[in-house]
Amino acid sequence: MQVMKWSVIALAVAAGSTQMAMASSQSESKGFVEDSSLNVLSRNLYFSRDFRNDPDRNDDPKEWGQGFIGTFESGFTQGTVGFGVDAIGLLGLKLDGGKGTSGTGLFPTGSDGRSQDDYSEAGGAVKVRISDTVLKYGTQFTALPVFSTDDSRLLPETAEGALLTMNEIAGLTVHAGHFTALNAQHQTFHDSLSLKSANILGASYSFTDDLSAALYYSDLEDKFDKWYANFNYNLGITEGQSLLFDFNIYKTDYDKEYTGTGKSEDNTIWSLSAAYNFGAHTITAAYQKSIGGFDGIGYDYGADGGGTVWVANSIQRSDFNSEDEKSWQLRYDLDFAEFGVPGLSFMTRYVHGSGAETATTSNGKEWERDIQVGYVFQEGAAKDLSLKVRQATYRSSDGVYYGSPSADELRLIVEYPLSIL
Repeated sequence: MQVMKWSVIALAVAAGSTQMAMASSQSESKGFVEDSSLNVLSRNLYFSRDFRNDPDRNDDPKEWGQGFIGTFESGFTQGTVGFGVDAIGLLGLKLDGGKGTSGTGLFPTGSDGRSQDDYSEAGGAVKVRISDTVLKYGTQFTALPVFSTDDSRLLPETAEGALLTMNEIAGLTVHAGHFTALNAQHQTFHDSLSLKSANILGASYSFTDDLSAALYYSDLEDKFDKWYANFNYNLGITEGQSLLFDFNIYKTDYDKEYTGTGKSEDNTIWSLSAAYNFGAHTITAAYQKSIGGFDGIGYDYGADGGGTVWVANSIQRSDFNSEDEKSWQLRYDLDFAEFGVPGLSFMTRYVHGSGAETATTSNGKEWERDIQVGYVFQEGAAKDLSLKVRQATYRSSDGVYYGSPSADELRLIVEYPLSIL
């Protein structure tokens, strides 16, 4: 793995030596105030999960909330070294839901089993830029394959630490980070996910417009070490037709303190997908396999961010990531812009998994079918207003998956981005 990492970077350096830009981002800075931006994303989310009359459960989570995600990003001061600040403000309001319907992950839950009526969080970060390199320290969102904050509920996770991002060579992005806190989507206190420390190093490189690769490594104290690699290739067939290949792989080494078995364990999970696009239509086929693990746990994540699962069959409800599980997917997307309705889209997919080894069963099976319809207003007073309907049907061979063998899930999402500065 180390040989691969350095060979990719060496190729990038060699290619980039003739592609250096004449002007850097810092040299083009207009100033702290002049380049500042303030945005607020309004998100209205209804979430319900029906466990299909499961005799072992009498709680079908069902809640509705309104969230506001505010982000301020200053520009950088002018000069060789630029300084700036960023800030995050989060507010969630419960619109509906009570005792017996909590557990959607939208709100914090009190000792009485009821979701709180509101919750909020705020944080800031300082940043320094030299040329095309930025060092940022403080509260932030992350989107790295080995450390990715989740944004699948009302409000996103937040991370606290330092992240260095280098874009000095055309096509090459290098990341190095050290994080000491991670807060869940439905919590407000500091470091609710109990992260001791996470060290991250990695790079992605675009060899051409159609070919890219990435390699990342992370080390979570007392938990695990994780490697990730990706290869992405877009093959143009004819005008209006293309074939996109995407390969992802994780190799995780679990510490014995984390497994609870008294010994270290490991897991490898990989996925390969091929997406054929022709006009308004895209058909995707994917295969995924998880090898190894401990106590029925295959590929484990969450301690490094709820979004750290960049594989093809991680979908709305299941990730198909149990120990020794293999799964396949068939997906169809339709863009109605080709038919004169820009902004309207449709997606449906089916994933089937088998051979899963869990804590209570062997050769476990599961399947999930998702349907999504979305529309984004293209003009007028409601321009950029987004409407989404997501429905998931999930079934498994026993109750070890998510505590119930059957579940029907519905999410209604309305989002509106507001640019203030």
